[in-house]
Amino acid sequence: MKKPVHVPATGRFLLDTHALLFMDQAPQRLPEAIRLLVADTRNRLFVSIASLWEIQIKCITGKLILTLPVDRLLQRQQRDNDIDMLPIEIDHVTEHAALAQHHRDPFDRMLVAQARVEGLTILSNHAALSAYDVAVQW
Repeated sequence: MKKPVHVPATGRFLLDTHALLFMDQAPQRLPEAIRLLVADTRNRLFVSIASLWEIQIKCITGKLILTLPVDRLLQRQQRDNDIDMLPIEIDHVTEHAALAQHHRDPFDRMLVAQARVEGLTILSNHAALSAYDVAVQW
């Protein structure tokens, strides 16, 4: 008998960079509960401009190869999954500067800061994010 899948409550979620890439290029890599969560139209999904910046840097340095340019990938995800862009605001930068040094990745730290300021749950498989006072789900 198949184990039941926990379906998370509805809410507001910030996609970590890898979660966005999995959604677009390898949805089978998302846990079933996360696939159900992102498919639920009652949820509001966000992607940070920091994630797009990170993707672009990885493409330029050859660490990541996309099937589409990053702007077209985002357009597709906005259309297919109704994802909203989350700009980087001064409150996010201030929160980023105040964070403890639990994790050194500046992009992940910005996602933590944005999630804390905006009251979002981060969809991420990075265990290090749990060291911060922020909701993380995977």
